[in-house]
Amino acid sequence: MPAITLPDSSVRRFDAPVTGATVAEAIGPGLARAALAMKLDGKLVDLATSIDHDAKVVFVTRRDDDALELIRHDAAHVLAEAVQALYPGTQVTIGPAIADGFYYDFARNQPFTPEDFPAIEAKMREIIAGGARFEREVIDREEAISFFQAKGEKYKAELIQDLPRTDVITLYRQGDWIDLCRGPHMRTTADVGHAFKLMKVAGAYWRGDHRNAMLSRIYGTAWRDQKELDAYLHMLEEAERRDHRRIGKDMGLFHFQEEAVGSVFWHPKGWKLYLTAEAYMRRRLDAAGYQEVKTPQLVDRALWIASGHWEKFRQHMFVARVEDDDKDLALKPMNCPCHVQIFRQGLRSYRELPLRMAEFGSCHRYEPSGALHGIMRVRAFTQDDAHIFCTEGQIAPETVRFVELLSSIYRDFGFPEFRVKFSDRPAQRVGADAVWDHAETALKEACATAGVDYTLNPGEGAFYGPKLEFVLRDAIGRDWQCGTLQVDFNLPELLDAEYVGEDGARHRPVMLHRAILGSFERFLGIVIEQYAGRFPLWLAPVQVVVATIVSDADAYAERVAAALAKAGLAVQTDLTNQKINAKVREHSLLHVPVLAVVGRKEAESGTVALRRLGSQAQEVLALDTALANLAAEATPPDLR
Repeated sequence: MPAITLPDSSVRRFDAPVTGATVAEAIGPGLARAALAMKLDGKLVDLATSIDHDAKVVFVTRRDDDALELIRHDAAHVLAEAVQALYPGTQVTIGPAIADGFYYDFARNQPFTPEDFPAIEAKMREIIAGGARFEREVIDREEAISFFQAKGEKYKAELIQDLPRTDVITLYRQGDWIDLCRGPHMRTTADVGHAFKLMKVAGAYWRGDHRNAMLSRIYGTAWRDQKELDAYLHMLEEAERRDHRRIGKDMGLFHFQEEAVGSVFWHPKGWKLYLTAEAYMRRRLDAAGYQEVKTPQLVDRALWIASGHWEKFRQHMFVARVEDDDKDLALKPMNCPCHVQIFRQGLRSYRELPLRMAEFGSCHRYEPSGALHGIMRVRAFTQDDAHIFCTEGQIAPETVRFVELLSSIYRDFGFPEFRVKFSDRPAQRVGADAVWDHAETALKEACATAGVDYTLNPGEGAFYGPKLEFVLRDAIGRDWQCGTLQVDFNLPELLDAEYVGEDGARHRPVMLHRAILGSFERFLGIVIEQYAGRFPLWLAPVQVVVATIVSDADAYAERVAAALAKAGLAVQTDLTNQKINAKVREHSLLHVPVLAVVGRKEAESGTVALRRLGSQAQEVLALDTALANLAAEATPPDLR
């Protein structure tokens, strides 16, 4: 006689095992129509799942966040059925729900193209309209292998053969179409709805291994309703308009080339943007009590072995063999082991703690060429890295200080919103479970002290300690994980870092790994897209262009430009013979924030006509007033 506890703490009792659908019907016809699935004791399952014990049940309806993953998962099944109906002989492989959508990989002699999408989408709508019920079936392993082999589905058969022997093999049927799947699913194909769209095709190796067959992957997106789909498609249009790679090319900020894959060639304007951000960060860190250091690029593998990085991170490291010395050196992928080496020089006292050590560290990590993405995903990058060596009692106050600093910096760059994820121990890690228990508890207590609310991100911690991940939200609603704070009891132990405590004994420091921007390259890519290249004046690589209406004003334009430069502004002149409207268009395309227009009248009166990017209006000011206003506006936020 199962007792079902509902979210409002009410309890429903039944005389025999009961399905979730039956429970929903017992509560009321409205819920029976709205429920898509349920959480049974916290686990998402089908409504058809039998409940034979006392349990807590939460029903999932279309308005719940969990519904999105279900809709996308079911849409992937509908896509696969549609493809096999239209293109007989196509084999299905895997098709998961992903962020913002779903995909399915198909084995077919001829790859799919976007021209195939209208027919596939029409077939999907037909299947959805049919409303076939999703039905789960448990099947014997060997029977399942034989079933898919008989259908010519060698990839599905291989998947089953490689599953652990302890796994329960389940199939899901929708009408006459059957797929290997763990579930869960909604009630019927009709629950997918029509707010979906196929987006693109790509090649994908079977199981991600380049030695295997190339498959044809179809990506799609699916949402709860048309309004959400339209908003997402609009966001994609905005994202394309803001793409930092296109803007970077248009503005002449940077470029890439095959001779240095994954490394940025910064042009003068781009490097000016970089240096402005770096100078700002250096001032903020200096004011916050950090000591800046610089550590080597090439470090003997012995240090990486000792720190655990060689075992856990070797595949991402660039290694140089020095034959004369019979040594392997690695380009550092991160700065932490090197900072411990500085800490270990001399005998440290508890009076020196907390010791905040910062470095704009040049790092290198191997990323597959297919994963590279402009300046946001590179192989050579600079971290705004720092490590705080402290006592356990200092973890909480240092967390408070860090969150305050990070919040202020994000606001200055134009990101008032961020959220926090708590990433606990990963499967591959160093250190005993008791040490991890201690570290995770310490970080949670520090969050409570700092007033940090977080969501759990299971298994995503660093291999040496749990971490907080700070996720920015940009102007068009996208999330970017940038900052981190990690509590590490393991690396100081592995690398023998210690200090003399107040009791005269030797102790291990706690090591707080922290970053705010993450990497300069990636963060600047985010900033470019946040502002669509229209930077606030303090960040703009070219802040003012002085443009002449007539050549008679050239000499005055030069004097205005010299005065602006003396006031600290990044200024250029445009003394070409083009008409002023052409000059306005040209510098607008280059996203110059301010155009200072001068002609005979301005030269005679000692004024300038200021024209702001994106505005048709002009503001005529005395030169001294314009200088003062622009200099104040161009002052970095921390210096105002």
